[in-house]
Amino acid sequence: MTGRGPARATRRRVLAGGVLATGAAASGTVRAEVHPARAGEVRHGTVRADGVDVFYREAGRPDAPVILLLHGFANSSFYFRHLMPRLADRFRLIAPDLPSFGFTHVPEDRAYVYDFASLSRTTEAFVGALGLDRYILYTFDYGAPVGWDLALAHPDRVAGIVSQNGNAYLDGLGDAAWAPLRAYWAAPNAAAVAAIRARMTLDGVRAAYVQGVPDPSRIEPEAYTLDAAILARPGNADRQVTLKLDYKRNLERYPLIQAFFRARRPKLLAVWGRNDAFFIPPGAEAFRRDIPKARVTFLDTGHFALETDGDAIAEEIRRFF
Repeated sequence: MTGRGPARATRRRVLAGGVLATGAAASGTVRAEVHPARAGEVRHGTVRADGVDVFYREAGRPDAPVILLLHGFANSSFYFRHLMPRLADRFRLIAPDLPSFGFTHVPEDRAYVYDFASLSRTTEAFVGALGLDRYILYTFDYGAPVGWDLALAHPDRVAGIVSQNGNAYLDGLGDAAWAPLRAYWAAPNAAAVAAIRARMTLDGVRAAYVQGVPDPSRIEPEAYTLDAAILARPGNADRQVTLKLDYKRNLERYPLIQAFFRARRPKLLAVWGRNDAFFIPPGAEAFRRDIPKARVTFLDTGHFALETDGDAIAEEIRRFF
């Protein structure tokens, strides 16, 4: 394992330290001080796992119960920026950026294959590099199939599950939103690929953020602007198209995770943006088929529910776990 530390200072803190140090030199009266991380403070680090430099965010005490937060498309661990401080007094929260997302870096000589099996393998290696042997999975969008792969590979590590629009049933796929991918799977063609690429522009990413949100002014523009900027990096749109086309693999694995649910009956909270066009409410309700004691709750928002309803989701997690 190689890394640059789970509690590396944020860029803002480094810059602030530089200003303080400059002031001290100029006046002789101001001195920069280093303070220990506070409970609600989010820290940032990078660790080498599976030959990939995985960027991650972390908050909470090292000895607290772990929540492993897995983001979706087209976002990154930035999605959890507000949730982590809200729960850091009770949990240790760890949110990695999946390869091709956020600030995770895949070296050119790694010859990485961008499919869901690879994302899961790298995340499993990341979990091993941090020595996490027990955790609550927070699954959202793309984070769901990655989380399900972790659960199937290491069922004893799963202390519970929070599924926030993290699908595991065919019931949960919205017809209109999935039409371009279904068209491609049925008959690969350029038109279907063009429709998929349209979602990777700034307008396309923003549309997914505001869809189903009663008051779009509550969406911070930094969120979708960062996503679009990362998608615009050289070659990244091609990687994302490849991942989209590979998503069929995840649907084919749904029976495996459903069998896990029936056999293990994990403690599961499904907290769902009910206006999500991609993963619709029947996908949340379906969890009760295999985990009768699952808690299912709906919020009046869209796909990216944390952007508008983070307080409610944090409270649901506190009550349930």
